[in-house]
Amino acid sequence: MDELNESEYEAWLEDVEYLVNILKESFESDDARYVLDEENDILYVELEGLQDYMEDEIIEIAEPILDTLELDFEDIILLPLKA
Repeated sequence: MDELNESEYEAWLEDVEYLVNILKESFESDDARYVLDEENDILYVELEGLQDYMEDEIIEIAEPILDTLELDFEDIILLPLKA
């Protein structure tokens, strides 16, 4: 990720949190969190209950959301929320 000024970073962070919230709602999760691997430009999103979905269901639900948002990550990985 290129260097951002403080207001750009805050706007970008809001976009990431918006994405996480949309995914949380879409998968009917009660809890979610994310971790950013800045070195590899990967966003990990952990969602409660994700393990209850089949892989094709996850793709069907998440793909349109990820395609719509313009977040520039090398990869976005969805994982079940760890306790």
